[in-house]
Amino acid sequence: MSTSQAADRVTTTVDSTRWPRVARTPHHPVRAALARQVFNHATRQLAISVQLPGGLPVRAGKPVFEVVSDRFFDRLGKDLKLGFGESYMAGEWRAGEGTDLADLLTVFARQLTELVPRGLQRLRRVVDQPIARLNDRAGARSNIAHHYDLSNELFATFLDPTMTYSAALFDSADDHHRAPSDHELLAMVQRRKIDNILDLAGVTAGTRMLEIGTGWGQLAIQAAQRGAEVHSITLSAEQRDLARKRISEAGVHADVELCDYRDVQGQYDAIVSVEMIEAVGEEYWPTYFATVNRLLAPGGRFGLQSIIMSHERLLATRNSQGWIHEYIFPGGLIPSGEAIRTVAASAGLEIASQRDFGPDYARTLRLWRERFTANTPTVAELGFDAVFRRMWEFYLAYSEAGFRSGYLNVAQFALTRR
Repeated sequence: MSTSQAADRVTTTVDSTRWPRVARTPHHPVRAALARQVFNHATRQLAISVQLPGGLPVRAGKPVFEVVSDRFFDRLGKDLKLGFGESYMAGEWRAGEGTDLADLLTVFARQLTELVPRGLQRLRRVVDQPIARLNDRAGARSNIAHHYDLSNELFATFLDPTMTYSAALFDSADDHHRAPSDHELLAMVQRRKIDNILDLAGVTAGTRMLEIGTGWGQLAIQAAQRGAEVHSITLSAEQRDLARKRISEAGVHADVELCDYRDVQGQYDAIVSVEMIEAVGEEYWPTYFATVNRLLAPGGRFGLQSIIMSHERLLATRNSQGWIHEYIFPGGLIPSGEAIRTVAASAGLEIASQRDFGPDYARTLRLWRERFTANTPTVAELGFDAVFRRMWEFYLAYSEAGFRSGYLNVAQFALTRR
């Protein structure tokens, strides 16, 4: 562990201007006492050990949840959905010595729906707040900038050389024919993922292809290398600029435009969108699929990659503003496979095939997190403080736990016009 990482684990100085919610320690003794009871009830059901401040050392053999400060319970009592993550950002709890954060969070994720007593679950409708920051044109630009315009250099600290920020597609042979490093292996399987979705969309030489959500340009590069006429759109100026540079350096041509998907005109033989629908928002799903149908030429195909959850969990969480919305993806909502099928059908599109590969996302996230933590000094030099670094570590581990537990999945869909 580097000196910077060790410092992050021991203490976290919170800039109240940058992190007002994290800097404010709530004090609600009654709520904190109730939160402690709920936490104790929940953790008794889990295969973990809990280390409390000043408590006796715990036995090895189980993941260790270490409560560093009793302020953890104050935050849980005030707002469970935000407080758990904010308390980690503040350094008030951590994975104990020898425990990996994602391993610990996976234990929680596997029993997430059973941890809170049913009586308190019934209060959810009362206390839940709707997801803020809607995705009209202005809102969508702001939401995307919040995450994707942080810094191209930041994302380069943990992504592979393709700068692909979505689930890779591994193969059972990958472990037996490994590239010289995990970094190079990840680049290889990311290219495979992109080739797979281009195949689903039928992208070949001469194909008029629209990409909704450019990322940093790798899909556009691979489509152009096939001889396709590529038009790619994004709302991130940072991504647009680097994507254009990477496309030029690759020696191919692809048009990258700063544009909202609702404003695209023309006809395309293929449309491809990788993990962009999660930023669309439920209110605009019908518009999204209707736009795809409007732009798709007769006989055209739509290749869609999306994170998905069960429809039951979507219905339970669709109106719930959580930590991930507050700090990572404002305005976002992960659809279910059923929601995609239903809304797409209403727009005149049907699913021809679906390939799930959720465990591959868990593996992708593990590799990203390993590189992110290994590059802690570089992230700090870029101007991202300890609270941000803890936030980002929690986000990557939290996401990995979601896929490892099966709470989340990811799939590639091939859709056609009916």
